[in-house]
Amino acid sequence: MSGKGIDYDKAKALAASADAVERLKLATRADTQPEILYYLAIDQAEEVRRAIADNEATPAQAHLLLANDESEEVRRRLAAKVARLLPDMPDDEASKARELAIQTLELLAQDELARIRATLSEALKASENVPHHLIKQLALDVELIVSAPVLQFSPLLSDDDLREIVASSAQSGALSAIARRVGLSEGVSGVIAATRDVSAVTALLANGSAQIREETLDLILDAAPGVEVWHEPLVQRPNLPGKAAKRLAGFVAGRLLKLLTSRRDLPADVLGEIRQVMEKRLEVTLEEADEEDEAQTPMAEAEARVKKLIRDKKLDNDVVQEAIENGDRNLVLQALIQNGRIPLSVIKKAIDVRNGRLITALVWRAKFSMRTAVMIQRDLAHVPPRMMLNARNGSDYPMTEAELQDQLKILGL
Repeated sequence: MSGKGIDYDKAKALAASADAVERLKLATRADTQPEILYYLAIDQAEEVRRAIADNEATPAQAHLLLANDESEEVRRRLAAKVARLLPDMPDDEASKARELAIQTLELLAQDELARIRATLSEALKASENVPHHLIKQLALDVELIVSAPVLQFSPLLSDDDLREIVASSAQSGALSAIARRVGLSEGVSGVIAATRDVSAVTALLANGSAQIREETLDLILDAAPGVEVWHEPLVQRPNLPGKAAKRLAGFVAGRLLKLLTSRRDLPADVLGEIRQVMEKRLEVTLEEADEEDEAQTPMAEAEARVKKLIRDKKLDNDVVQEAIENGDRNLVLQALIQNGRIPLSVIKKAIDVRNGRLITALVWRAKFSMRTAVMIQRDLAHVPPRMMLNARNGSDYPMTEAELQDQLKILGL
């Protein structure tokens, strides 16, 4: 480009030209006058407006026009550019360009298309010199592709912000994104663990940089026997307390038990106790097998009753809800097993961790109502009130089919 820049009159003539190729060339130049670039921001040709969105010489006033452009691609390019430029703009009262850039990003953060908002989130996720309220808005977005980048990476989100988001979020993916943050504090780890969200706690345990208090680890271990995906990250958790290691030895599979005994950071007496557990595992007596068979007899009876109800086409919500009210746990379990083709071990996992989302997904799979799901959460699984998943509009499932399927995938279904 010439150091003198393009002649103004020539640029004005080209901007008014009927030739879109000439206008496009003008829109890409770094030496085109700001007022000409502003004029081209409303050009009828989308390729010209795309070039204006890309051009770093485009005046900030034109960005406000482009933020409302009918073209998704124009808005996406604008979001990427302005988000990239904003952190380097001077943060002072005299900086009109920065103020207009923020206004532009605020508009884009409210864009109807999640893809546009996601572009913004991805571009700003590691930025420090951007407004806190903008990052907070993206973090609270209902779409995971928008919220996840800033939830996992933004240095502007305080522990108070994160605790607030955990308390208000019903999205497992949002909780998991927070759980993956580098250097996650003990306080935030604690509130994530308290949700008993399987995916989020799995991510938390796999995050070696996350700080986890011993009492938080105890809370996780209370539910861990029924959540197999937690076992390996627990066994491999850095700085694992001896007390926790001994508890793990009581329920993890043989492969992980062997892995526990190979840890060099556990005291000798703890390792000795774990080895004793390994030896006892090999001693399955006939008496224990008989006791197990006897314990399964009531379940076998419930299975026969449910199968007959299915044959007679009488297994419905009323039957299951009556069984819940009467404390007939085995019939409720068999109703889920037979109607949903769900293994008993999977149902027990969801109940043991008292996870409202997982339990609701299982009830949905078994083709029972949301009211039945609420009753099973409350009366069978004893899910804490604040962790229960309630019906939407009084009777509807509060999750979409895709979200319900995602919960089933967590359980291996």
